[in-house]
Amino acid sequence: MRRASAFLARRSLRTHRRSWTAVFAATAAAAALLGAFALVLGSLLLARPPVERYAGAAAVVVADQRITYTAKPWGSEPQTVSAQLPERVRLDRSVVARAAAAEGVARAVADDSVPVVAGHGTSAVGRSWPAAALTPYELTAGRAPRSASEVVVDSALAAASGGPGGRVTLQVDGAARQYTVSGVAGTGHRGGAPAVFFTESRLTRLAGHPGTVDAIGVMAERGVPGDALRASLADAVAGHGGGERGVRVLTGAERGEAERLDALGARGDLLAMLASIAGTVVMIALLVIATTLSQAVHQRSGELALLRAVGATPRQLRSAVGREAGRVAGAAAVLGAVGAVPLGLLMRSLLTTDPLPLPVPVWLPLAAGAAGALVITLAARPVALLAARSITRLRPAGALSAARAPEPDEPGRLRTVAGVLLVVAGLGSAGAATTQGGQAAALAASGAATSLIIAVALLGPWIARISMRVLGAPARRAGGVSGFLAARSATAHNRRLGAALTPIVLVVAFVCVQLTAGTTLERAADRQAAAALRADLVVTGPAAGIPPDAAGAVRGAHGVSAATGVLRSAVVLAHREAGDPKLDRYPVLGVTADQLSGTLDPRVTAGRAADLTGRDTVAVGKDRADDLGAGVGDTVRLRLGDGAQVRLRVVAVYERSLGLGEFMLPREALAAHVSAPRDRQILVRSTGGDAASAVRRALAPYEGVRVRAATADDVRISPSSSDQDDALIVIGVGVIGGFALLAVVSTLALITVGRRPEFRLLRLVGAGRGQLLRMRVLETGLVTVAGLTIGTVVAAVPLLAFALTAAGSLPYLPPVQYAVLALAVTAAAAAGTLFPGTRDGGDRRGAGTG
Repeated sequence: MRRASAFLARRSLRTHRRSWTAVFAATAAAAALLGAFALVLGSLLLARPPVERYAGAAAVVVADQRITYTAKPWGSEPQTVSAQLPERVRLDRSVVARAAAAEGVARAVADDSVPVVAGHGTSAVGRSWPAAALTPYELTAGRAPRSASEVVVDSALAAASGGPGGRVTLQVDGAARQYTVSGVAGTGHRGGAPAVFFTESRLTRLAGHPGTVDAIGVMAERGVPGDALRASLADAVAGHGGGERGVRVLTGAERGEAERLDALGARGDLLAMLASIAGTVVMIALLVIATTLSQAVHQRSGELALLRAVGATPRQLRSAVGREAGRVAGAAAVLGAVGAVPLGLLMRSLLTTDPLPLPVPVWLPLAAGAAGALVITLAARPVALLAARSITRLRPAGALSAARAPEPDEPGRLRTVAGVLLVVAGLGSAGAATTQGGQAAALAASGAATSLIIAVALLGPWIARISMRVLGAPARRAGGVSGFLAARSATAHNRRLGAALTPIVLVVAFVCVQLTAGTTLERAADRQAAAALRADLVVTGPAAGIPPDAAGAVRGAHGVSAATGVLRSAVVLAHREAGDPKLDRYPVLGVTADQLSGTLDPRVTAGRAADLTGRDTVAVGKDRADDLGAGVGDTVRLRLGDGAQVRLRVVAVYERSLGLGEFMLPREALAAHVSAPRDRQILVRSTGGDAASAVRRALAPYEGVRVRAATADDVRISPSSSDQDDALIVIGVGVIGGFALLAVVSTLALITVGRRPEFRLLRLVGAGRGQLLRMRVLETGLVTVAGLTIGTVVAAVPLLAFALTAAGSLPYLPPVQYAVLALAVTAAAAAGTLFPGTRDGGDRRGAGTG
């Protein structure tokens, strides 16, 4: 039996090599895409922040930046989720002495930092001179600082200060002041912002939290191994200071986590988004492979039926088809595994993960390519066997009649029922999205889109029949004989047309959903931010931020009616979503209530924004308040950026949360829970005249500040577009959309190759070359128009539900982007339909010999 099935597989591969070429191309592309995502995800999982600031320390003791939330989902065991905090969680200063007393420790140094602005707006980091040994910095000139008016600068600032004995202007906690440069320090390790070193007592006063420290750098005694040092430190500091889960001791590559607080949180967010895209890739890849393999097997149903009629057993036929599919998929998977490496490296280069470099160890590309190849190889054989199942189950006598009979165009009852159920599920998910908000609405809309796309694949023949009834009449009238042939051919082969429509609907629906969801929210956020802006001037500063007393100086300027500093941070909300515990992070604004009405209008619908004072009040966006079931006077529980759990009284509910964020807090309440309480902007409302000049004069003592006209981007809670967002769009839409377009070409080329006997027959009965060419052009137009229309409708259903819920508007996709999509789909359809058939339809004598 094995010998017979192997013989059939070899002969069939040679005979149907053109049909298998389309399957080979789609399968290789799928393997390459899966391997590329495996490479990127693997790189992210291995990534760690680089060690720069603590390169000279054997270990670093920090508070745990993670928080947890445990809840019991419906009918399940309790689950725990964790999230990374964006602001520094500090240690009690008593932990320094405990760390110094641990076995194997030579020295423990408290390390605090403050943002510093040097002359001409240069951002730097202020540290104590004892902490310089943690990098390590060493004096290259001069001496250590001895008084509050002396500093040591690093080599990056030495030229501007004139070296030891020179003067440097620094701005830390207020107006800029001059310090004497006592020395210049250098380090063999280069990276990060320029450094300025104060005396330890001066730095402690500038930091403003004398009872706590940011981190503790530990120098080990000679010969103490890292594991032993970690264990002794963990025992010494256990249970003292830190976040919910206490204190962490970091050694080796982990030390970089103490330098960049949110690197792992950003990595987690990026991993979640890429994993979501990768899940979509798997779904699309399996759908494409199923479509192309099924079409390749169905086109040979007559041949398989004839083999069954002449005595081939069902097991032999299944084995032969499985061997063919396995050999084609295996060879394609190997090629795809090779292509996954450059594609994965390209995708990796698009991600802006600075300062989190993505490592690529030698084994990772090999493992990623092998993973993609394995998934494709394992998926191909069952799909081929399932496609051949209807023929191989027939008795020999029935197979003989099946070989002569045309293949039924209607899908089976099970397939039809499954498709209808998926349509109902998709519409139900879209309806559920309109009753929910936030992430739940997005997930429901995504589920609706997925269900409807798969439903189109299952109900393709029925959809094709309805489409051709609508589009067939215009084609017949406009195309003459060619139009008649195109319409009749499309109407007569609903299954074939359904297979042609599926990849087009897939690419159109996927690209529309991915692009429209983002542009709809961006447009709504821009409109809300523009409507909320009442300030006409804005003060911006260097990366280190603007000192908190600068806003008061602006308020005293002539011609200024209101000015509020804008402090930005994030809060973490613990809640349940469909019963599962969730920790979601939301950006938050810290504002001055008595100045808010003149600079921002969040459109308060309940309560008063003027009551946003003290340390226990909050204003909440309307949609978020509805989700929480909270109104004015109620209490909401939040975790601030440093993990502090607070119960805040709702004093106002506002509408413009897309532009301004879900929460607003009093600035004085937020300032105590951020790493550095410095404003990002100062919003200014002037009464006319030359207020800008007056504001500039008021800010003269402050380094690096600028005054300009205010725009909506100055108050938006997040930038309108980031490099990371652009990279994810390129990966999600460009790479996956390109693969889906390749699937369009492969599927249509496969169908065209299978229609060559039909073209020869048409030539034999008198159709001319030009007529056949026009027929294929019209067929391409019919398939493209139907696919674009159906794909747009499939995308519009979940997008409408999502947009109405999340943005309160209709979905929006820039016309240029949709035009590019339509042009790409048309080009792909033409390539798959016209090019494979260019050599068909020679002279009628040649047609007869085929």
